[in-house]
Amino acid sequence: MIKREHYLNQIIDLIDKDIIKILTGVRRSGKSVLLQQVVNHLKNNGIKEENIIFIDLESPDFLSYSTINDLNEYIKSKSNKTDKYYLFFDEIQRIEGWQRLVNAYFSLDNFDVYVTGSNSKLLSGEFATYLTGRYINIKIFPFSFVEYLEYNKDSNLSEKELFMEYLTFGGFPASFELNNKIQYLKDLFDSIVFNDIVKRFDIKNVDLLIRLTHFLVSNIGQLVSANSIVKYLKKDRINVSVNTVYNYISYLEEACLIYKVKREDLIGKKILNHLEKYYVVDLGFRESILKKDLDIGQSLENIVYFELLRRGYEVNIGKYNTKEIDFICRKGSEKIYIQVTYILANEEIHKREFDPLLKVNDNYPKYVLSLDDFDMSYMGVKHLNIINFLTGNEI
Repeated sequence: MIKREHYLNQIIDLIDKDIIKILTGVRRSGKSVLLQQVVNHLKNNGIKEENIIFIDLESPDFLSYSTINDLNEYIKSKSNKTDKYYLFFDEIQRIEGWQRLVNAYFSLDNFDVYVTGSNSKLLSGEFATYLTGRYINIKIFPFSFVEYLEYNKDSNLSEKELFMEYLTFGGFPASFELNNKIQYLKDLFDSIVFNDIVKRFDIKNVDLLIRLTHFLVSNIGQLVSANSIVKYLKKDRINVSVNTVYNYISYLEEACLIYKVKREDLIGKKILNHLEKYYVVDLGFRESILKKDLDIGQSLENIVYFELLRRGYEVNIGKYNTKEIDFICRKGSEKIYIQVTYILANEEIHKREFDPLLKVNDNYPKYVLSLDDFDMSYMGVKHLNIINFLTGNEI
């Protein structure tokens, strides 16, 4: 089992801190394993097993627990009012009113509380009202390329060969040892769609949801709008309203399957409310559901986007007059601009990628990322090989 130090160290640093530790992310991205690693850390540092209460809401042991009262009675049976306890809730979103239970135990001096959920809106609404400023959200993603390399450190494949494998099958750890990775990823995708979207939101038109998902996954990194999707579906004689498209996209976002990136007008210095880009949480889903030759440039852009999120950046798309910049990235006072392309094969592609960055008249770092092995930096815009970006720490 690989220790995901990037995440694990963040959580360990928060042990016994007066804050709720919340891990969110797509199903099977490794949240439960991280909680178990925190439990192991506690035990290795002298915490007794009876002082650790672990509630896995997807375990057969807890299938009969359907209310916060059920969980409360269980916790009370395992604790007293004086000893210190470490309380873990895994996949808590299926329990209605869970926010009140978490808030109640967080308010007690002798409980340190940890929560995971597979819903991006876990922290909205009632929970945010209860606990504004009293929780920290750690977003968990499938394995990064560095983690994939670590897992495959004994492989006979070269780094570039492993990268192409990662580009195809993605980073869901449970798929790594399987011969039929595609079937596993297809089954996982179907499970998320039907359990976290269809059942939860009582979707009647499942075919429309699947068609919409396929459209977004087919158009990674392309500017799209709800209106353009409606027109696309109409060509296939599927009539759907703009509001329905918006709703279905929001459900895909809540299930952490699809991520929306807004456009930023660099001249007007404002966020634009039309034409966004969408990225899929793991490229293995793209391979498993589309079953066709995929645009490698789109796949590379997808990988870079999620690596930027892992590194803590807030990411927008840049619009500069008629030019587009793939990513504007901010972290505190830091700001960088990034273009992503497959290879800088000719002068036309070189101009397309570098010109928008050269138009931006500020002193923040600007990068073009590609799979070219040789340095093609130009007029202050730095060129990086994508694999070197993923395995290094320059950005």
